[in-house]
Amino acid sequence: KMTKVKCYELRKQSKSKADLSKQLEELRNELSSLRVTKVTGGAASKLSKIKVVRKNIARVLTVINETQKGALRQHYETMKYAPLDLRPKKTRAIRRRLTKFESEKQTNRASKFA
Repeated sequence: KMTKVKCYELRKQSKSKADLSKQLEELRNELSSLRVTKVTGGAASKLSKIKVVRKNIARVLTVINETQKGALRQHYETMKYAPLDLRPKKTRAIRRRLTKFESEKQTNRASKFA
């Protein structure tokens, strides 16, 4: 079972969150059993699997988080305000800058003389 999990496969199967969390649970159980064999002095082949399992867990978590964040982005797309972590990062200076609308705005006096 210990082949490398591929992220594109996790995505393309359009697995539900339940499937992914089930797979995550299996991987975590496997990791704990591998750690037990490490302590009890297991075979070297089992020890080398620990790294693979850890990376697989990271991949599954990455896909779960990506899909979650994508769903959130879609949810907030139509709304006026989005949570800070979903807004574009850019730079602090750019974020503080006047918007296009604000910078094009004129005072009453300036519009009279324009």
